[in-house]
Amino acid sequence: MTRKAAQVETCKQLLDTFYANPRITKVEKLTFSGVGNRDVYNITAPFQYDGEEVLLGRVEERDSEFSQVFFFTCDNQVWSPRMHTHTYNLQDPCTTIIKGELIVGGVEVFTAADNPGKIVSWVTQFYRGFQIDSLCHFSSGPGTMKDIRLIELMDGRIGIFTRPQGAKGGRGQIGFTIIDSLDELDEQTFIDAEMLGNQFVPEEWGGANEAHLLSNGHVGVLGHIACFDLSGNKHYYSMVFSIDPETCEKTPLKIIAARSDFPIGPGKRPDLEDVIFSGGLIRSGHGRAVLSVGVSDAEAYQIEIPDPFVEYES
Repeated sequence: MTRKAAQVETCKQLLDTFYANPRITKVEKLTFSGVGNRDVYNITAPFQYDGEEVLLGRVEERDSEFSQVFFFTCDNQVWSPRMHTHTYNLQDPCTTIIKGELIVGGVEVFTAADNPGKIVSWVTQFYRGFQIDSLCHFSSGPGTMKDIRLIELMDGRIGIFTRPQGAKGGRGQIGFTIIDSLDELDEQTFIDAEMLGNQFVPEEWGGANEAHLLSNGHVGVLGHIACFDLSGNKHYYSMVFSIDPETCEKTPLKIIAARSDFPIGPGKRPDLEDVIFSGGLIRSGHGRAVLSVGVSDAEAYQIEIPDPFVEYES
């Protein structure tokens, strides 16, 4: 496979470019009910299902990381749990449609045997079905791998984005592979995905959060790039790039949203104040798009921005 050579830019360099190009935005905080005093954040983009608008969100106590994923529907601008719908003991939901089936993913956490309050590992779990109320588990990712995303390609095959860490991926790099059918989706598929490379400097990391099929057959990737500062605080930014699935040639990363785009508000912890989670993107078709994000691991927002994928389709 050939790859386009590109200079790897740091978070700071990408941020400098981002702030040097002001854009018009519209920001809206989402309101939730029916979950008590728990926070709802790290939401997916809304999607249409059976005549109603639905999104998934991570629901969690402020002082805990043991969460549930709820399906929510909207009435009078308030999102409430969908009636009689199963919840999942997962973090950070994602969705896609493959051959007409709804695919839902999320991260299951595991605790130490001698300390049930300490998370020691995690696995991405996947469910599939033609109805929200009849989803069945069908695949699991490798241990400690988050940010696995699936997409149906133009020829009907399935693109897989992975994010290994450790010896293969450092703090977190993006991998990619293609399979012919969901029946081939197993742990080894994720492990064997080829690294894209030349995206993050070793001290930083990133991952894919949602994949979009573009009009030219390429894939637009919504993701995140992240880093630590000298005090150990995390900084997460929404970013995008595109990839030709046939050759794995890819465009340089560009940041499309930062915590500074949103009002000052509560955070889960001080080290997560400058964090946004790229949940999903809806393209309007008129040069604009709405990005759904979790903010500071405590709130959920939508922000209307210029469509970041348009330039990849020209």
